[in-house]
Amino acid sequence: MIGLFGALLFGLAGVSPLRAAERLEVQLEGMVIPVWIRELVDLGRPGGSSSSELITWLNLLDADSRFDLFELLQAPLLTDQSMARQMLRSWAGRQLLDAVSDLVRVDDDSSGIVLFNTLELLLNSQSEVTAQDLLEDLPAENVRLDLDALLQVASRWRRQLQQQQQLVLTLGRFPATQVPVLQELAGKEVFAAGPEFKPLPVAHRTKPLQLELWRPPDGTPLRSSWVVLMPGLGGSQDHFRWLALSLQRKGWPVVVLEHPGSDAKAVHALLKGQRLAPGAEVLPDRLADLQAVLQAREQGTLVLPGQKLVLMGHSLGALTALLAADMTPEPGLYTRCRKALDDLPLTNLSRLLQCQLVDVQMPKLQSIPQLEAIVALNSFGSLLWPRHGAVPLSVPVLLTGGTLDLITPPLTEQLDLLLAISPHPASRVVLVEGASHFSPVRVEGQMGEGRGDDLFQLGEELVGREPLAVQRLLAVEIQIFLEQVEAGEALQGATHQQVGDLRLHRLDRNAAKRLRKSQ
Repeated sequence: MIGLFGALLFGLAGVSPLRAAERLEVQLEGMVIPVWIRELVDLGRPGGSSSSELITWLNLLDADSRFDLFELLQAPLLTDQSMARQMLRSWAGRQLLDAVSDLVRVDDDSSGIVLFNTLELLLNSQSEVTAQDLLEDLPAENVRLDLDALLQVASRWRRQLQQQQQLVLTLGRFPATQVPVLQELAGKEVFAAGPEFKPLPVAHRTKPLQLELWRPPDGTPLRSSWVVLMPGLGGSQDHFRWLALSLQRKGWPVVVLEHPGSDAKAVHALLKGQRLAPGAEVLPDRLADLQAVLQAREQGTLVLPGQKLVLMGHSLGALTALLAADMTPEPGLYTRCRKALDDLPLTNLSRLLQCQLVDVQMPKLQSIPQLEAIVALNSFGSLLWPRHGAVPLSVPVLLTGGTLDLITPPLTEQLDLLLAISPHPASRVVLVEGASHFSPVRVEGQMGEGRGDDLFQLGEELVGREPLAVQRLLAVEIQIFLEQVEAGEALQGATHQQVGDLRLHRLDRNAAKRLRKSQ
């Protein structure tokens, strides 16, 4: 069904429009205001004028608003020809276009196909596309901009952002214990000890996986478990060497996986227009990568100390760990996603990946009897597991998040995910105020301002405040969690700490439930 639809869609993309859009209908408060596109475009040009009633409508706006309107028409919507096309062709891009088509209706097309085809044709002939270009080239008689619906969506976004702000305010009211600033893992010390690189041939890939093995040095505590660490979508092994090194120094053997097809090389290929944006369709291969590592360890081709296993991952790597632990999505995902995607989930982008699982054939997984715990950094799953206490997971879970995360917002993702899992006395959520989705990602040359010599080139608006300090906090929290799991200890209530300029909140299930109810 999907293949047939895709063939039809891309076949249509080569068809030239028979006519261009003539009229833009703006729907607001039940009224429909007709605007002739040619006149609107002419007015936006230097010295442009109009003799129609359009100028009367526009004169109701102040000078700044009129200027902003014409600036918006001439501003680029898409600026990179190759990358834009691959983003549009991806599953997530199609869902966003479908949602946009409910707000910007091209004649009777409610699927976004006409919008997509027009963008494809424009990108074939020019390097950037403006809103004005799109309006002039849409092959339709009428284009209706439903501002009423757009305002409703904006209102829902505002409520979601207000909930996020309320979470920060609520967390800020908890009295926090002052803790000395941690100096561990600062600067060049992070790369003082290097990993061992091991190729692992796997049946599902043409080339061997390149594993990083971090073996504990002599003199470290003997641990009962070993760790498999999985980067997120677009992430690479070097982004998480800080964490592997931290665990290695405390005695845990660590295997850091690579995931070809959804790593930094895949993002490079996307930027060059050589491949589609990767999404949830990579999960079967990621799970197969993990199964191959576990099988190699069982067969003795991968030799590491430790009897029990800790699965650890960031973002999509965290979801991989949860799925590998036999956390099957609850029935009704398609229905939940239809409602979620209607709202254009720009304040929770993880919902796009969650909903793509409707179209992904997941493999039958082998159970992991030696699994001891899961550490999920910036995890998500609110649509996959929406009911409290419904997921029968017997091992403890550490979920971490940041209050600046709009990709996997902690209120609906980490907190609700902890409540969805069956209670365990050692399970917890750790929230860091000022941290974002990318705070755990360390890039080469990164210092306190959050930038580095890396593909991501993460600035503070993405990585949040003090990423190195956040990483040091997370390293310590993970060590505390693993040591308590190893000792069979329960988490004794909630803890609130002030560490330098950062505030950290360690919450058990009861504290998470109270916090969730207060929002």
